[in-house]
Amino acid sequence: MTIITISLPSTNPSIFFPSYPKPFKFNPKCSSQLTPTPSSLPKTGVIIIGAGLAGLAAATHLNSQNIPFVLLESSNAVGGRVRTDIVDGFLLDRGFQIFITAYPEAQKLLNYQSLNLQKFYSGAKIFYNGQFHTVADPLRHFFDSAKSLTNPIGSVFDKLLIGTTRIGVLTKSDEQILTAEEIPTIDLLKKLGFSDSIIGRFFRPFFGGIFFDPELETTSRLFDFIFKCLALGENTLPAKGISAIPEQLAARLPSDSILLNTKAVSVDFDDSNPPRVRLQNGDVLSGELGVIVAVEEPALVKLLPGKKNPVFKKPVRSTVCLYFTANPDEIPVRDPVLFLNGSGQGIVNNMFFVTNVAPSYAPPNKALISVSLIGLFEDVSEDELVLKVIQELSGWFGDKMVKEWKHLRTYRIEYAQPNQCPPTNLKKNPTIEQGLYLCGDYLTSATFDGALVSGRRAAESLLNDRAFFG
Repeated sequence: MTIITISLPSTNPSIFFPSYPKPFKFNPKCSSQLTPTPSSLPKTGVIIIGAGLAGLAAATHLNSQNIPFVLLESSNAVGGRVRTDIVDGFLLDRGFQIFITAYPEAQKLLNYQSLNLQKFYSGAKIFYNGQFHTVADPLRHFFDSAKSLTNPIGSVFDKLLIGTTRIGVLTKSDEQILTAEEIPTIDLLKKLGFSDSIIGRFFRPFFGGIFFDPELETTSRLFDFIFKCLALGENTLPAKGISAIPEQLAARLPSDSILLNTKAVSVDFDDSNPPRVRLQNGDVLSGELGVIVAVEEPALVKLLPGKKNPVFKKPVRSTVCLYFTANPDEIPVRDPVLFLNGSGQGIVNNMFFVTNVAPSYAPPNKALISVSLIGLFEDVSEDELVLKVIQELSGWFGDKMVKEWKHLRTYRIEYAQPNQCPPTNLKKNPTIEQGLYLCGDYLTSATFDGALVSGRRAAESLLNDRAFFG
């Protein structure tokens, strides 16, 4: 076993030492890069474990303050759960993911123009009683919204109530929303006066698909935050796949600061020394300024053996996402719209024709279809799932069309999101002790924005401790 001390030749953590060795260059276009051995690590002060959005945000903040760091990632690319695979020329995001442009932290960190964001229709088509009905944003699609007032997806009063609810969340700050009194979302909707019909036909499939929670037990704080972001922004996909978001963050960091295929297996600590990170190959890294752990909540216990887990454990949210391809004339619409299952029957929660939103997700003259289920369906084989989905969507769009679709890939995502049923604390303290910090969406809100916020907060806590304790 080799112990590698990563230390600074100065007690001032704000000094940056640019004379790094150059063993590794991060290339966001490459999915399998050579990784340096730990003995070639650059000298730095902070070790970050996990290059998902939270870890990348922490690294971005440290880099902006000229604090040297090394970012360890066990897989072959950055992004964590926010990844895109290339399969036969198709871009397949790992699970149903939509980027909302109004996320406040994202607006500070990301260059939207270079992401080339492709917009969804501001609304949805809902399958109910054997046909599709439109629910539209009245400010963006007034005539569509007016025509939908009398459809069976809720009463006229329900649709007017959506407008007053929108005004209500827009009058509150994010701080007020995320610290407000909370109840389950389903209880909030009933308290606001929404009917069972619009809850079952619209809110359950729409917000259930966002939270991976069809029972809508998720905290009302998160509902209000998402509702506000939807009112202020657009639903989008980056033209090069959802992984373009973490890749953009990574590309701005020092090229030798990200180590892929480098798995941390534990964080060890005692009162007299900084935390030490033990790698799978047996090497141990020791950072003078501290360690930020940016892994998914279930991995936390393994990395911090014997340390009290600061997070109240709840069953995680899971999903299955299936991708299909077809010829352009084998899909029923050209609109970039999300389809929701408002029937209360079947296993499909939502689906959309990805190439209607972002043509770049497929080779020329090919269409890409994404279908999302809520839950893991562990007892159902992949072949059975594909057959069930094809049969169900044949009832939506017609057997003649859907039977021509070809299955590309199925993703079963056990940990899609943390469970955020009440009681929640969306502003958890990232500090375990001086020198050891956590970040991840389970500490804030289960959104892209929450992950970015948590990374910044962890970095700020580390810097504040260093400033206070010296």
